[in-house]
Amino acid sequence: MKRLIAILTVGAALCLPVMAAGGEEGPVQNPIWLCIPFALLLLSIAVFPLVRPMWWESHQPLVVILCALLFLVPYSMLNGVGHAAELTAECIINDYLGFIVLLFGLFCVAGNITLVGDLAGSPRVNVALLLFGTMLSSWIGTTGASMLMVRPLIKMNSWRKRKRHIMIFFIFLIGNIGGCLTPIGDPPLLMGFARGVPFFWSLRLMPIMLLNAAVLLFAFYLVDKRAYRKDIAMGRKPDISKPGTDVHIDGAHNLLLLGVIVAAVILSGVMPTMPIFQDAQGNVLGLHIIGDVVLTVPTIIECAMILSAAWLSFRTTSVSVRKANHFTWGAIEEVAVLFVGIFITMQPALMLLKANGAKLGVDTPMEMFWATGALSSFLDNTPTYLVFLTTACAQGFTEGVVTSLGTVPVQMLTAISCGAVFMGANTYIGNAPNFMVKAISDENGIRMPSFFGYLLWSLAFLGPAFLLDALIFFR
Repeated sequence: MKRLIAILTVGAALCLPVMAAGGEEGPVQNPIWLCIPFALLLLSIAVFPLVRPMWWESHQPLVVILCALLFLVPYSMLNGVGHAAELTAECIINDYLGFIVLLFGLFCVAGNITLVGDLAGSPRVNVALLLFGTMLSSWIGTTGASMLMVRPLIKMNSWRKRKRHIMIFFIFLIGNIGGCLTPIGDPPLLMGFARGVPFFWSLRLMPIMLLNAAVLLFAFYLVDKRAYRKDIAMGRKPDISKPGTDVHIDGAHNLLLLGVIVAAVILSGVMPTMPIFQDAQGNVLGLHIIGDVVLTVPTIIECAMILSAAWLSFRTTSVSVRKANHFTWGAIEEVAVLFVGIFITMQPALMLLKANGAKLGVDTPMEMFWATGALSSFLDNTPTYLVFLTTACAQGFTEGVVTSLGTVPVQMLTAISCGAVFMGANTYIGNAPNFMVKAISDENGIRMPSFFGYLLWSLAFLGPAFLLDALIFFR
């Protein structure tokens, strides 16, 4: 209850500019120093868990509020309270709301599904499960696959001492790289689908995904085999009392509810293009909030479907399933608090990117791959994808994939898509599942690396894989 109050406090504090909004008009100014609060929040996420972990756990909402106000107050002074209010409402209504509702729904439904049986994590079994989860990510989303697979994988390897590398590669593969084959897999591709990119176009990314999966799974097998042997040498062994016991799923009916959530995500990309959800001018129907900010009917329907699935999941599933999963609310609460601050404070960086993206001189597939990926590592990969897609379409190409923004060459769109989806794995904040998997792992006694520690893992293992991508596919 205390954490819930903290989340509501953060939301209320960040919505104060909306309640105080006037009708000021004026040019929006975006000096680069407005990005400092975003950098401070990232630094807090990286440093405080190391130097003051207990303080950080209880004071996260205050840090988020402080960093958000450090941006919103000077922005209001430069551009007026009205502009600040509209920006805040735009961020919360059109970005954060859908993000957190989807994450909450998947967290609830997946938390009511558990594998039962004598399962023991070994290098071969872990590789098989990581490969299965990677392929699953494109069809139920990286977040859906992560929430579905994370607890069973943790349970299977609970007997081991050396296991954090398992969750790191889990984030690499299931939380990111596996989501590149369909618009369901990752939000940037859904954004492309909404802009006219054919639904099954991204299946052409299969060779690139398979290369990355092969490289990373081979590296994982070597790392896990070494750790596994050390655990066995210490006398550790899985507690399997009845070998041969059938493995089965408790709460299997929740897989249908998971399908409802996936359907809601698909509909969120399709409904805005349907005439029934548009007015005479072609604008999407919805509830006017402030300025040009509208809570659209498709968003309302999507959120209603997801929350209904979460509610039904709890109503129809035994408490024993959640107990077997060690289900708690801590992970989703932490993500909800931190990411509302991240979404707010990163707005200046996104505005600068949108204003200057065409001036960056990025006009080759190789440059698009690295530029989209580097920015997607720290910013929301969906608007980053859209900025570079718009930049590519504005270059006057006449051959390639025809979108509502213009025509983009196939190799250029491939580079933008892979950069946005793959390199979200570079940091904990690069993609929604990353921080969630970390939080759930921490809750279950797996000591995950710090922000910078994880970055070193990504540089060591993802760096070579992405270099291969660039040299083979984007030269």
